[in-house]
Amino acid sequence: MKARDQKRILIIENDESLLDVMRQLFEEEGYEVLDFRTVDDIFLRVAEFDPDVVLLDYLLPGINGGELCAQLKRDEATSHIPVVICSAYPQVLLSLGSYGCNAFIAKPFDLADMLQQVENCRLNPDQVFKVS
Repeated sequence: MKARDQKRILIIENDESLLDVMRQLFEEEGYEVLDFRTVDDIFLRVAEFDPDVVLLDYLLPGINGGELCAQLKRDEATSHIPVVICSAYPQVLLSLGSYGCNAFIAKPFDLADMLQQVENCRLNPDQVFKVS
C-alpha cells in the first residue's frame, strides 16, 4: 500500500456527464480524482498522479480501452495498477481476457456496484478479471 492518506483514481471517460457522475461518486468516497476525456500523454499522467486504480471506458477516441489497458499492463511502470474497464457493449467481455483488466463494469451501471468493484480492485490489485 502506498504511504499516503488519500485513495487515488484516474478516470478516462469521453462522456462528460458520465464523467461528472463518476467524479462525484469517488470524491464523496474520499478519493482524489483525476479525470480525462482523452488518452493524450496517458503514461505521463499515470506516472505523475500514481493512481491506486484506473477506470476507463472501452470506447475512447483514437484507441479502445481494452488496448489501452493492455498497454498499461505491459509497461513495467504501470503493470501493477488495477484497471477497470466500463462498456455498454457486453460483447466486449469476449475479448477482455487478452487485455488483462482487473474488473469489468457494464453500462448502465449501479453506483454502489461500481464503487464496490473499484474498492475490491484497489484492495486486491493482483485479482484479474476472468470471463465466465
